[in-house]
This record gives sequence, structure tokens and C-alpha cells, in this order.
Amino acid sequence: MKYDLRFYNTLSKEIEEFKSLEEGRVGLYTCGPTVYGYTHIGHLRTYVLYDIIKRVLLADGYKVKHVMNITDVGHLTSDADSGEDKMEKEAAKENKSAWEIAEFYTNDFIENLNKLNIILPEVISPATKHIEEQIAMVKKIEQAGFTYATLDGIYFDTSKLPSYGFPGRQNSEDMQAREGLENSSEKKNPTDFAV
Repeated sequence: MKYDLRFYNTLSKEIEEFKSLEEGRVGLYTCGPTVYGYTHIGHLRTYVLYDIIKRVLLADGYKVKHVMNITDVGHLTSDADSGEDKMEKEAAKENKSAWEIAEFYTNDFIENLNKLNIILPEVISPATKHIEEQIAMVKKIEQAGFTYATLDGIYFDTSKLPSYGFPGRQNSEDMQAREGLENSSEKKNPTDFAV
């Protein structure tokens, strides 16, 4: 049975009919957890929602290829691109390696998905398995002139992208007000982010 699938499009601010890019097939990418601690019900609510979307697509006859990342490195304790790496911090606290922390909490996460009868993604991909691709992508962004270097890393210069924030209908003044200027990095703009 075919359903009339409709989703809210944040870009157009309209409820629109779903049309797959490829007939009968859907590629579904969802963010996974940063695996430095136990999964809790607040996290799992997100994955229940992804599961509902996937099940509706499957019920509508689509072949779904679902890919989910696992952030197992490089997630700083502050959203302002500062602080310690959450994985390293937890590893020191538990007297384990970052690899052991990532494996333990990834297993906890998957166990919880199974307990909730969530259909697992076809691909669960830790960030550390794609470092080379990430470096290549950063180099392309650098070559295009959208980055600058500081003592603590490479940053995306949001001022070079006039449409930055457009999909969420955010303007740079609102984003800057939320970000604040309190962080001590050498960022040119509060909305710039580490790549």
C-alpha cells in the first residue's frame, strides 16, 4: 500500500510531498551519538524518531539504505570550539584508552537500540574510520578559500558564505548574539566553526 508521504521542509517552511531522488530507493543519513557515556532516554528519543521515519519509508515500499555516524573522536567539551576532547576526558577519568571508551559506549548504544526494537542502520560508521576522507574534504574547502588557520585549528569562515544560516532561517546577528564572544580562540567571527 502506497502512502501519501509528506514532510515539513524547513527550507521552504511548507509541508511537501516526499519524492525520492531515485525511484524506489531512499538514502537516509542520521547523526549518531558521541560515545563517551551511557545512552539515556533523551538520546534514545531521537533514534526512535529516526526508526519511525525509516519504518514508514519501508512500509511505503522503498528500499532504504540507512547510514549513521558514531562520533568517537574530536568532540570538544564546549560548543564554542574549546575545551578538552570528550573522549580523552572520559578515558582519563576511567583510566582507559579512548578506543576502549568508544567501543564500550558504542556497544551500550547498540544494545539500547536493540532493546527498543529499533531497526539498526545498514551502515554504522565511526568517525575514526574516515579520517582520510575528512582531511581531503577540509583540503577542498581550504582550496576554495573558505577557511583560515589559527593556533588551535582550521576554521570555516562563515562571512565568506552569504547564505550561511539560511536553511534554518537564521541571520548572522541572531547567531552571533547566541554564540557570544566569550571564547578565547582566534576565530574571526563567533559563528565560525572548526573543520
